[in-house]
Amino acid sequence: MNPNTEDLIMQYEPMISAMLRQLNIRRDHDNFRQAARLALCQAYSRYDSNRGHFAPFAYRTIRGAMLDELKKESRHADAGSAVGPEVLEALAGRHGPHADAPVPDDRLPLLRQALARLPEEDRLLLIRLFAERMPYAECARIAGISIPGIKKRRERILARLRNQITAMIEEEASV
Repeated sequence: MNPNTEDLIMQYEPMISAMLRQLNIRRDHDNFRQAARLALCQAYSRYDSNRGHFAPFAYRTIRGAMLDELKKESRHADAGSAVGPEVLEALAGRHGPHADAPVPDDRLPLLRQALARLPEEDRLLLIRLFAERMPYAECARIAGISIPGIKKRRERILARLRNQITAMIEEEASV
């Protein structure tokens, strides 16, 4: 690395840190910082001074790299979910790769009831994420919030579903 690149990175490190906070990135900082630094170097090499100032160009390039990293991370986040795509595809009436798979524990009626109690916006988000396999970035764009905001909302919705199903199971057991 030549001194100019090191100086460039040092100069834009506060921007990278601010972006980590802005995107609510709380773990794997090193991966995101590295992606941001590489994006900064790429931005510097592609920069054309005739098209405006470097700082906004660097900002957009770095932000894009961080969003790409978030997207990569989100692709692996669905694996441990309590409500899988087969359930939501069945509930949505979709015919996806898991539509014919049996719903675990014969809980489809309870899941239907719990989903019916959710606000329409929450149901749509779950269908987009699970049945349609829409990326977090696209869901965030549609909802007008950040990717971490979509992830938090997804977790809150799934927790609400689990709580409703647990309550329904307890009601059935007490009858």
